[in-house]
Amino acid sequence: MLTRLCLAVASLAVMATGVPVMAHHAFAAEFDGTKPVTLKGKVTRMDWINPHAWLYLDVRMPDGKVVNWGVEGGAPNALLRRGWNKNSVMPGAEVTVEGFRAKDGSNRANGRQVTMADGKKLFIGSSGTGAPLDGRDPSEQKK
Repeated sequence: MLTRLCLAVASLAVMATGVPVMAHHAFAAEFDGTKPVTLKGKVTRMDWINPHAWLYLDVRMPDGKVVNWGVEGGAPNALLRRGWNKNSVMPGAEVTVEGFRAKDGSNRANGRQVTMADGKKLFIGSSGTGAPLDGRDPSEQKK
């Protein structure tokens, strides 16, 4: 009987540690809604990973130095539903990204909109995270 109880407890412990963490950070935890940023540069890569896709681009700063920025986007599935695909932004593509800067001053931003060289605009943001309402999020309720 004791062996069965130990096995049951051990099984529950193993299953409990295998449950994925469902926590999600709020926009305000990492990004500053009072610090909008516009980044113009060349895409170096796009990571289609959960819980957020990341777009990386080399940006030439005012002093001439090139800095690689990471731009957090929405979940890959959400981006696909908004018209993105794995070929939407290829390395070397010139883009303009509008978003909000990281609170810690690092070269990271929460993206809102990506404008391609041909003028096509794609919403890259994460809906419902507390980012400032700016009209770019298709799921924002109209007032």
